[in-house]
Amino acid sequence: MTKKYEELIGELKEIVRKMEDSSTSLDEMITMYEQGMALVRQCEERLAEAEIKITELGRES
Repeated sequence: MTKKYEELIGELKEIVRKMEDSSTSLDEMITMYEQGMALVRQCEERLAEAEIKITELGRES
């Protein structure tokens, strides 16, 4: 199931919160950074898809 943009942003915020926690180890931070970058890519894909749809809708009117 594809996650909504808002869900992806929520996950990113949670990763940032955990990374800002001083008890997070370097290894955990690296793993979270990788997860965060994957989420950013997914967000960019959703935004690109939305932009295409909006452009198409603009052409139809």
